[in-house]
Amino acid sequence: MMPPIRCFTCGALVADKFEEYQEKIKNGKKIGAALDELGCKRYCCRRMFISHLDIVDEVIAYKSH
Repeated sequence: MMPPIRCFTCGALVADKFEEYQEKIKNGKKIGAALDELGCKRYCCRRMFISHLDIVDEVIAYKSH
């Protein structure tokens, strides 16, 4: 998994909260409530969590040897 390190818009650090966010979502917490608990208030930072897709495993399959 390679989460984004910083918000693309404001530069705030988001990677340190990413694992905790995924655990909260996995345990059934609503997205908005999980982000509020993590202290993520800016909408630009919130979209970093909501829109992240982990496609590294799919891309590695096409690695040339």
